[in-house]
Amino acid sequence: MPKLVTLYIRQATMGFALSGVFVGLLMYFDVANLWHLVTNVSGGWLAAALLFLFNGIVFGGVQFGIAVMAMARDDDPDSGRRRPEPVRGLADVLVPIPVPVKDERRMRR
Repeated sequence: MPKLVTLYIRQATMGFALSGVFVGLLMYFDVANLWHLVTNVSGGWLAAALLFLFNGIVFGGVQFGIAVMAMARDDDPDSGRRRPEPVRGLADVLVPIPVPVKDERRMRR
């Protein structure tokens, strides 16, 4: 199996494990009365299962993204810093533009 697929499966498994811990803590601390929903409402187990599933998808994707970004190589000696631009004065950037204006104001007394 390719290394990238193995990495994805490992990170997705870790994400679902984190999801299980997260949903377990949500139920334990009864956040937003979720424990009551799951235990006392008909079909409440479906809410817990979907909460686990969707959080597992999100956490697995985040885990995989972090793992892939951590694999980056540093080929550039600048290590990602911006190259300095030459310093220019305001005279180089700001150029006055003449705008013709008619004086239509009349003085009234």
